[in-house]
Amino acid sequence: MSKLPSIDPSASIPEVIVIGEALTDIVASPTGTVGHPGGSPMNVAYGLGRLGVNTALLTSIGDDERGLAIENHLGGVGVGLLSGSKTPGKTSSAVASLAADGSASYEFDVHWTLEPTALQTLPKLIHTGSIATFLAPGATTVRTLLQQANGQCVVTYDPNIRPALLGSQAEARSIFEDLVPLTDVVKLSDEDAAWLYPTLDAQGVAGRILRLGAELVVVTMGAQGSLLATTATELHVPAVSSVVADTIGAGDSYMAALIHGLLDRGTRELTNEALATLGRAASAAAATTVRRHGANPPTLHELSEMLV
Repeated sequence: MSKLPSIDPSASIPEVIVIGEALTDIVASPTGTVGHPGGSPMNVAYGLGRLGVNTALLTSIGDDERGLAIENHLGGVGVGLLSGSKTPGKTSSAVASLAADGSASYEFDVHWTLEPTALQTLPKLIHTGSIATFLAPGATTVRTLLQQANGQCVVTYDPNIRPALLGSQAEARSIFEDLVPLTDVVKLSDEDAAWLYPTLDAQGVAGRILRLGAELVVVTMGAQGSLLATTATELHVPAVSSVVADTIGAGDSYMAALIHGLLDRGTRELTNEALATLGRAASAAAATTVRRHGANPPTLHELSEMLV
């Protein structure tokens, strides 16, 4: 099995490694069509870069113009691509159509491959999610990497369900529940939760995932705020009100800010006060993103100003 080297032998080890897809979001609206770098894991890596976190992305992009645009987009905030992330061929894409309320629906042209590899050095935190954890053949490598990291560093997971790319609901839930014991923090939207567990409310979903082994479960509910739950406690954190331009990348900005908050704190002693601090920062990051077009997360300065 090949090893995954550092981006640069002289560079510091990333605090966070994000594993997952990067693609081009082609946004169709009444004013026209435009392409942006996208993909949930890529958005999280970009959001972490804007928050000043030393971050690297392990992904699969082509050697085409879209792939170069993604690489440059990440490089602009100091996020590097790990070895093996670029391959010959075209970069995956998703067509996002915006509704009147700013919400987005997607059609995908995605190919997810990731060569078998091992992490040479583990960071403080690994994040993964979305298509990368479900879609063969790359999902097998993702699972292997999570097995390597299990118990060695904090692992966060956002399933970011895309039904159009998944098999049956039962099959997807089985894959999801197989991965949860390899993670510490699971964040999912209320839409994800309803698709995976149609008979359970947010508290019921959080409870089930905690019983599978997660230490912290977060269910985001848009304007209704978010639920943060551990085996010891749970807390509802109100959303930060914001005028909505569109919702693209809001959940990923929430995830990036949540990771930022966990880097120093970890998953130990998650009291109500700690959960409130994490939830407020993540909600503020999401609110900043929805008032701007596209996946445009806050900088650390912007986020700090919102939390004063």
